[in-house]
This record gives sequence, structure tokens and C-alpha cells, in this order.
Amino acid sequence: MEWWMSMPKVELHAHLNGSIRDSTLLELARALGDKGLIDFPQVEHVILKNDRSLTEVFKLFDVIHILTTDHMTVTRIAKEVVEDFASQNVVYLELRTTPKKNDSQGMSKRSYVEAVLEGIRSVSSVDVALIPYTEDHRNLLDPLCTATNDKCNGDGRKKIFVRLLLSIDRRETTEAAMETVKLALEMRHLGVVGIDLSGNPKVGEWKIYLPALKFAREQGLFVTLHCGEVPNSKEIQDMLDFLPQRIGHACFFEEEHWRKLKSTNIPVEICLTSNIRTLSVPSIDAHHFVDLYNAKLPVVLCTDDSGVFSTSLSNEYKIAASSFGLGRKQMFELSKNAVEFIFSDNVVKDELREIFNSAAKNLEL
Repeated sequence: MEWWMSMPKVELHAHLNGSIRDSTLLELARALGDKGLIDFPQVEHVILKNDRSLTEVFKLFDVIHILTTDHMTVTRIAKEVVEDFASQNVVYLELRTTPKKNDSQGMSKRSYVEAVLEGIRSVSSVDVALIPYTEDHRNLLDPLCTATNDKCNGDGRKKIFVRLLLSIDRRETTEAAMETVKLALEMRHLGVVGIDLSGNPKVGEWKIYLPALKFAREQGLFVTLHCGEVPNSKEIQDMLDFLPQRIGHACFFEEEHWRKLKSTNIPVEICLTSNIRTLSVPSIDAHHFVDLYNAKLPVVLCTDDSGVFSTSLSNEYKIAASSFGLGRKQMFELSKNAVEFIFSDNVVKDELREIFNSAAKNLEL
């Protein structure tokens, strides 16, 4: 096993519906094709391609949007995505997803999130720690265990911590964004820890989501923003002025934005393959990761959409190592440092640090 596969990893920027297995997509798409709802041969061609063009990527997202409209499918996808990340030695996973409404299936935003959580809880191949958020960690009963993990990994089974972020879609109104934040607050005790702002970066205005994001922060939810996915200098500045706990991508930053980022030390979720495939950066050599890394700014490697972009977190580390000349110890430290940026409490951070310290000895780092 390659060392980037065997080392523990932390995933902080993974969209649930972009991380679906190709085999599952094929099966679900074939069923829709049989019902005459999609042109299956055309979709099959896109799903079977590894190196998808940007047009094909968006076509695939359209298909995924049609597929993820019933509770059973959402539960299945959530289960498989957690299993897939665990198989990559991911020890802590933050999944983000936009709560969907689908009246024809009796799906509300709440029932969608409940279906996701059901899928996470149904994983049996590894122990899943879906720890409730609490404002007083001293009152946590058995803080590192769940009902399915009551021996706290005493049998040596693999364990993965999983948290959920609810995404505000940029197409939404202020009211809809606030609804998502209130839902996150109501479901904190079930493993929802924060809010993400995502969706088409060319749609909507910052002022639309700001009230909901401010409210989320006031109520103690963590906030991460897709920031600088397209050139939009004023919005990037406004987002940095908001001081979110993390940002994703940061592809179209100007000098003033870099200065602000360096002064605030906001961690950046870096998605190498995604940025190349979406043409957000011209080539891996030109990727801003290396500048951030060399400047010792907080960065964490992530997948974004592992299914759609045909990648894995292990692969992202492999790309970084080969593209930027980073050695094993540097890559391990990069992964370990991500623990400091997770949307979780010190109890969890302490256990993750122990996992990494133990792995360092085993890997002789």
C-alpha cells in the first residue's frame, strides 16, 4: 500500500452528492432510463468516463440532482460515501449537503437531512462516531462513542468521526437560507455542526445570505464559505471581512485578498483536481497551494467531489507530493495539521491527535 493511502487523513470539503460511486450512479441512472426519465446511453457514456470535460461534469451534476430526490437513495448514498472515505483511511470527515425539498416524494429539508443521517448511522464496515454537538462538553455522556460504537473502538476496528454541514445554495432567498440555518440548529444534537455557502458562484449576491450566516455564527454554528471560485473582487473582500472559520478554493484572489488572508489566518480548503477540472487554475504548476504552503498559511487538502472528479483524498495527497516535491514527513504533517481546523470540540481533536501520533510511529515518521 502506498504511504499516502496508509496514513490517516482528514476531509473537510466533500459534497455528499458529488461523492457518489460511479457504480451506484450507473445503477440509479439505468433505473431512470427504464422509466423513460433520462436518455440512459448518453448518461452512461458520461458516467463511464474518467477524465470528464467541464461540460460533462455539469451534465453529471444535472443527472445527480434528478437521482437524489427520494429518501432511500439519499440514505444509500450517504452510507456508501462514508464507507468510501473510511476505506481511504480518512479518520475525520465533514460532509456537506444542501437540504432538498421534493413534494412529490414527501421530502422536506428536514426529512432529507434525516435520510442523510440515517445513512451515516447505518454504516457497519467501520465504527462511526457521529457525536452530538454540545455547548457544555463536560455534560457529554461517553463523548467518543455512539450507540454503534459503545466499546470505543476497543476491538481494534477502524473508526471514523463524521460531521454534517448544511449548505446554503446561492440560488436561495434570504428566507430559505435562514430556514437552513434554523434546521442546522435544531439538528445540532444529531451531528450537524455548521453551515456552508455553495452553489453556482455566478449566481446571487453576498448580502442575500449575510443575515443567515451572521445568525448561524451568533448561535455558535461553524461557517465555511466557497470563496473566490470566480473573479469577484468585492465579494471575496466581503467574505474575508466576515471572518468565516474556513474558506474553500480561493482561486481568484488578488493581492489585497492574499494580504487579508495572511493577516486573518483563515484556513483554506484546497481541492487540486477540482480546480484543474473546472479550469479555475490553468495547470497544477500554477496552483496557489504551493504559495500558501510555503507561506505557512493554514491549508488542508480536500476532494470537493470525489465521484464527479474521479479522485480520492489519497490521490490528492499523491498529486501534491509529486507536483510540489513534498516528502513523506511533510505530507503527514499537512494531514495532521488539518485536525486543528475541524469543526469539532477539543475532545475530538485530542483523540485525532493521538491517532496521528500513533500512526507516525507505525509509519516511522
